[in-house]
Amino acid sequence: MTYCVGILVREGLVMMADTRTNAGVDNISSYRKLRVMDTHPGRVIAVASAGSLSVTQSALSRVQEGIQMPDKAGNAEPERETLDTAPSVFRAAQIMGQALHDAKDAIDKVVEGNDVSTDATLLLAGSIDGRRPRLFLIYGAGNFIECQSDTPFLQIGEHKYGKPVLDRMITYETPLAEAVKIGLISFSATMRSNLAVGLPIDLITVRSGISAIEVLHRIDADDPYYREMNDRWSNALRAAAAAIPLPEYASAPEELPPD
Repeated sequence: MTYCVGILVREGLVMMADTRTNAGVDNISSYRKLRVMDTHPGRVIAVASAGSLSVTQSALSRVQEGIQMPDKAGNAEPERETLDTAPSVFRAAQIMGQALHDAKDAIDKVVEGNDVSTDATLLLAGSIDGRRPRLFLIYGAGNFIECQSDTPFLQIGEHKYGKPVLDRMITYETPLAEAVKIGLISFSATMRSNLAVGLPIDLITVRSGISAIEVLHRIDADDPYYREMNDRWSNALRAAAAAIPLPEYASAPEELPPD
């Protein structure tokens, strides 16, 4: 299991992903799930992955070698496309979606009849030629949806614990640095309730109008800001709960009845 989130606000883009791939008392391993796929001048495209490692690894390898997209003109051998050649982030999502579809289809045929999950999803985001960043969630079938300003975030993996934090605190007008903080709080909430998500967390930010990575950072257990934020968030929740009056219908009576 994993947890990845992309946040798209007016000031720019935030992408985060944990690195845990297995969880158990004596079976914990890490694997990078957030990758920068294109950093040529005036271009940045990043991909976060959740689900079957064999499928996502195969999809990423395929897209680096080049994908033959369906050719409506009927040409027998359409040119291979990569993320480096995509003229837009939308086209990059189409290419990555085809790569994920092809990888899942090939592996499904190999494991047919076995109890093996090949479910996989991706977040793809980036900016090209100074255009505003865009963020897409790509499903295993290759179809995708785009993040919009009314709900300016997308999640994959173990998202249910962190979603309430984002729902309450993220808007399109949230400053970029604030979005990073809120994203980390959503990870703290997730890791508190699910051992299958864990540190380190990989972080990328891209500022609107600048098609380049602004922050590329890995947050581990010794990160001083994360440790302080985690403690402050726990204390703030306890203080907020204590400050809310008890419901009258659940308050203790003044005198307890005799035994």
